[in-house]
Amino acid sequence: MRRLGVSPGTVMIAAFQALVRPNPSARSLLDNPLVLWGLVLVGIGGIYGQAAILGIVRDLRLPDTDDAMRLVQVRDLLAGQGWFDLAQHRLPPEGASMHWSRLVDLPIAALILLLQPLAGAKAEAVAAALWPALAFALYAAILHRGVRDLFGRRAALLALFAATQTMLIGALFAPGRIDHHNLQICAVLGVALCLMQPRPGLREGLAAGALSALSLAIGLESLPFIVAAGLFTAGAWIVSGEPARRLLAGFALALGGVAPALFAVQTAPAAWGATACDALSPPWLWLCAAAGLTGAAACLLGDRLSHPASRLALAAGGGVVASAGFWLIAPSCLAGPFPDMPEAVRRGWLEQVREMQPLWALLREQPAVVMGTYLPTVAAAVAALAPAVAGGAERRRAWGLAGGFLCVGLAVALLQFRGLYVTTAFVPLVAGPLLDRAVALLREPAATTRTRLLALLAGLATFGKIWLVLAAVALPADRNGASDDLAAWSACTGRPAMLRLAALAPGTVLAPIDLGPSLLLNTPHRVVAAPYHRNGVGIAAGLAAFGNEESLRGVAASRAADYIVLCQGAEIPGGDASVVGRLLDGRFAPSWLEPVPMQTMLPKPIDLRVWRVRPDR
Repeated sequence: MRRLGVSPGTVMIAAFQALVRPNPSARSLLDNPLVLWGLVLVGIGGIYGQAAILGIVRDLRLPDTDDAMRLVQVRDLLAGQGWFDLAQHRLPPEGASMHWSRLVDLPIAALILLLQPLAGAKAEAVAAALWPALAFALYAAILHRGVRDLFGRRAALLALFAATQTMLIGALFAPGRIDHHNLQICAVLGVALCLMQPRPGLREGLAAGALSALSLAIGLESLPFIVAAGLFTAGAWIVSGEPARRLLAGFALALGGVAPALFAVQTAPAAWGATACDALSPPWLWLCAAAGLTGAAACLLGDRLSHPASRLALAAGGGVVASAGFWLIAPSCLAGPFPDMPEAVRRGWLEQVREMQPLWALLREQPAVVMGTYLPTVAAAVAALAPAVAGGAERRRAWGLAGGFLCVGLAVALLQFRGLYVTTAFVPLVAGPLLDRAVALLREPAATTRTRLLALLAGLATFGKIWLVLAAVALPADRNGASDDLAAWSACTGRPAMLRLAALAPGTVLAPIDLGPSLLLNTPHRVVAAPYHRNGVGIAAGLAAFGNEESLRGVAASRAADYIVLCQGAEIPGGDASVVGRLLDGRFAPSWLEPVPMQTMLPKPIDLRVWRVRPDR
């Protein structure tokens, strides 16, 4: 855009003015593909800013604990850890098994190997900065193709711009976000777009079923959306019969065949019979197989199922068989993905994790986050359901599916914030056609200024960044959703602090649970606890350790800790009077702990505080 002599700011202002101009005969700037691509590039620049990328490349400062742990897993794989060995062996006493998929580790590892000849020791950091951009390119390609086929080229480009203004899209595809959620978003969006086609058949069903299996192999967070897709294909077949039979058959057979194949690729043969409620395993494979059998039966019986009642009977029978088999194989999984989690760990850790919190808790603690994430999703759901119910028949299927997936995600997000992760994929899918309609109204002589304005506001209501601006204006400064101790945690996990800690003799570190992944990534030490539910023993020890002096000393001894590490300035469990608060301010200096100097010649002090456990005391 600079080469064309037009600044991004000028383009955005001119486009907005053209959009609201009440003259129907005037040609809108948004009819120009160059302007639309300019908007998209401006939006992408807001996600992939220079500062964020340089922070990762220079200091390997990753945005989230899961990103740090993902890179640890990839690093271990490249160092020779077995493909089927998903344990993190630096979580004592025996290592903790991770429920993550090697299917996500593989492309990141390949990217690191490709970059090593060019980037050398920085290959990991460059890959961490580059991989989310590649994932976003995949998401953008899927979104653009799907919206273009359904609503036209201009709507597709406006959908891409809307994606850059969607808060969770920007967060989950940001530099350093190498966790699995962005790939799940791509897979589930692909499933939906296959089903949204005007006359989907066997090819679309096969693609949707294979992508469904891939999303489940990556992680079970997408399960509600895959169930919704399966119910839709079955419902379409029950109602319309033969026209939808090939779609159902393709979806069911691909899901039932691809899911076991992916399971076998990423699971050791010795563990094929082991039940895991939190990952693709026999009970979930049984559901996929039951879907495949139902699809096969629909194909074989064919014309003999000419009445909706007979098709409903077959589908209901398949559902009963699937449910009964699941109950027989893994009744414990009916209680959720964490049936064996101790209640103390559930209350003290899991329920405090933000992505696991319900809407009402977030409203109390982080209203700005709610405004920037939930409200755009609600706006998109309402905007999609309106034409699905009262609109023309031409695109009713597409709008209904988009609205249905959004409602499924919102229902999950009422109980757990992470329900919005996959749901956010559908917000730009709705926003693009809404904005396209607003542009089209400029050339309709019968459209009033009020109609044009309402159409524009409907599209802009799906922009999470606009809601964040409104939150900044409407909410007090201390209610803007920012964590008070975020800066302290950032300093404690920064390169200077980690390098000083890494220079100490390797040992076992007892630290707050959320410090675990950064310690594993940046130091050679083992850690007592990290924020992953299969590390329940370590999490329980981490929760118990910082209650009082007796528990701190007991956990340090039982876990054979060599160091105790705390973050100065971060939120103190139990307040200043706790053992953590007294350790940090020097009021508690037991003889069995020896302070380790962490300050350097750097202008800013290091916020990480370290004590060595004296074994003779």
